[in-house]
Amino acid sequence: MTHLWVRAEQRPQEERVGITPEGVRALIGAGIRVTIEDSSQRALPLQPYLDAGAEAAPFASWPDAPQDAIIFGLKELPADGTPLRHRHIFFGHAFKGQPAGQVLLARFRAGGGVLYDLEYLTDPEGRRVAAFGYWAGYAGAAVALLAYGAQARGGLCAPVARFADQTMMRDAVAQALEGLTPPRVLVIGALGRVGTGAGDLCRALGLPLTEWDMAETAHGGPFPEVLTHEVFLNCILARPGTPVFVPEEAARAPRALRVIGDIACDPDSEFSPIKVYDRVTDWARPVLRVTGQPPLDVMAIDNLPSLLPVESSLDFAAQLLPHLMTLDRLGEGVWARARAEFDKNIRGLA
Repeated sequence: MTHLWVRAEQRPQEERVGITPEGVRALIGAGIRVTIEDSSQRALPLQPYLDAGAEAAPFASWPDAPQDAIIFGLKELPADGTPLRHRHIFFGHAFKGQPAGQVLLARFRAGGGVLYDLEYLTDPEGRRVAAFGYWAGYAGAAVALLAYGAQARGGLCAPVARFADQTMMRDAVAQALEGLTPPRVLVIGALGRVGTGAGDLCRALGLPLTEWDMAETAHGGPFPEVLTHEVFLNCILARPGTPVFVPEEAARAPRALRVIGDIACDPDSEFSPIKVYDRVTDWARPVLRVTGQPPLDVMAIDNLPSLLPVESSLDFAAQLLPHLMTLDRLGEGVWARARAEFDKNIRGLA
């Protein structure tokens, strides 16, 4: 029997989960065994999962799960160097040459396990079948605009924390911008999930909004228009062929640009389109000030949907469930394509 083991997230502040109690009920009805770990921080409580038929397991007990269990989470595993022997489903961030990703892949090679990276669950045309993109865009736009409001008043963006819902988040941004000239916002990647979320927040606030997608960036750059907006929101994933939207010299150029929200957030990749910074930010320090003359702040939080954990969990789980229902056929469809990507990258390890 196929056995899905839903692990508790071990990253601080990570409350999201990739399956709902209703999803668990559907999997069990399809003959899939489900175990779920206890968690003090998961946005959805444990009891409804148990009521749906899941078996309970202690927090972070997945290393001792049966060898045939498929371990399912969202964010990274503890970086303790241990070999990984199970089949895992999570966002590995390991297939674009990231240094930490190479370490992760080496752990899989040492343990004989497999990573089915959620970013690489794709349909035959290469489109991702499940993503947190919309809420990443919505929350990323919110934090970037909070940073703009703080900077305009002579400060840095204050620490951020989980919002009860999207209305509370939108209202907090409106308050931060109150009394200021509304910033002009440029969204690149406006037609995708991430860009749609970012654009929706900006529209809800009535901000001047410029939306670009492939047609506007097809010439490959340069893109001086980026510097004429006070806020730039990058919603394009770094990959081979991605143009550079903000070159390193932009920090020293004449510009209206004051805040970059790198919502796609992949500074370790050589394909990153934002060249003025080199590390992620976090909830405690949401922005990195890369220059002060005039100020330029970069927001690059890599778990933005966690600021809205309930909305983002429900949305993602609904997208992913049809594919979890096919876990008994890992050699087909989205799972086969993800496995091929893993195998290619394992072979490429030094």
